[in-house]
Amino acid sequence: MLWRSILERFWLQRSSSVALVVLCATGMVYYHLGIFIPRALEIRAAQGRGNGYSFGADFYLLWLTTREGMLQHSDPYSPDTTHKIQIGVFGRPLDDHTPATTPDPRAFANPAFAELLFWPLALIPFPVVRIMLALILAAATAISVALWLRVLGLHAGRALRASLILLTLSSYAVLEGLFAGQIGLIAGCFLAASMAALVGQRLFLSGTLLALALIKPQMMLLVAVYLLVWSLGRWRARWRFVAGFLLTSALLVGSSLFVWPRWISEWFRVLLSYKQYAPPALVSYIFGNSMGSYFGPILIVALLGGAFALAWRMRSASSGSTEFALTFSLLLAITAVTVLPGQAVYDHVILLPGVILIALSWRGFAASSRILRIVLGVSALALFWQWICAPVVIALQPILSPRVFVSAVLTLPIRTAASIPFGVLAVLTLMMRQVTRGKTRAGEGAERTQVDLRRINL
Repeated sequence: MLWRSILERFWLQRSSSVALVVLCATGMVYYHLGIFIPRALEIRAAQGRGNGYSFGADFYLLWLTTREGMLQHSDPYSPDTTHKIQIGVFGRPLDDHTPATTPDPRAFANPAFAELLFWPLALIPFPVVRIMLALILAAATAISVALWLRVLGLHAGRALRASLILLTLSSYAVLEGLFAGQIGLIAGCFLAASMAALVGQRLFLSGTLLALALIKPQMMLLVAVYLLVWSLGRWRARWRFVAGFLLTSALLVGSSLFVWPRWISEWFRVLLSYKQYAPPALVSYIFGNSMGSYFGPILIVALLGGAFALAWRMRSASSGSTEFALTFSLLLAITAVTVLPGQAVYDHVILLPGVILIALSWRGFAASSRILRIVLGVSALALFWQWICAPVVIALQPILSPRVFVSAVLTLPIRTAASIPFGVLAVLTLMMRQVTRGKTRAGEGAERTQVDLRRINL
């Protein structure tokens, strides 16, 4: 009877937790699709940009340039192609008379070989493609969660795994990516699969998958540098990773050069012009235009310098160690605040390993650090703020006047979106500090004091 009572209580607690997660996820999805997106579309229409595609707009660039390349062998980076993209996305070409607060030419800015990977979708009408893509991206994101759990060696039960997937899919970052049709979610899945293969000692496959993630190179730049340095640390044992990465990269670049001989120079031209209208990195964005232009570059240089120093220091770490997991999670968090544009919240999917690592192993690190507990609490509030506020916004919508609702309430759930990467970065930094200090003090005996992620069973 005692065991039966314990099991029943455990089942009720687990069922209640899953039910709460389902309610939070449902509220956030309704807020995003039923309240936030309609208001964003109203603003878009008021700017004269409301007659094109909005759902799937980011993927439309890739779909159109691939289709144009197949049918007319056109240059995906040419002004004529950009003109066609603008008509499809906004319903009209953009010019100096367009009533918009921020210029947004919508030029195709991905490497040309991304078109080779997605060319089958160019054969299908775009209204159908964007629905298919939303399902593919959702599945890829769910798979990413499962893969990161495997990479980190965290054994989650079915209820916890389902909760993590639901919360991830209903997060503001992923919802934005799903609505926009962002291939960054697929790049994130490639990255997770690459790391899973690496931990499983399938190094050539890992390098190949990492090369496929180059469809969004800015998302995996620092991790790629680290893994190449890591491979050089023990070349005889790890050279297959470099071989897989370089061979697949060469095939992607070479095949795209065969189709578009000048695409590399054209791509760099677009990237240089992209800086003229894209928001700066988060570390500059949070300071505003005046202070950000001064302090932003200094912080970016400092963080990138720290990233390269960390990569060099951890070049000998075992792929199954705590140090290795913390290193690539930290590098991805640094990427989110220094390399990605400030508005690219959908690319924050690269924070997934760091968030999962913190969520499922924080007790082992926070027990001996008051500072870490404080930073962890603030960061957790910033992360869960979206699910906390979404039901409040939904409840207040029919009560408040439209003017008050839009000005004071509408954006409450997403107010902390820009602070989440900094919170993840701060917590991971403190966790890494504990691990490295313990290793320095205890020497070879440090393993007794460190947190072994692979013994955590949830």
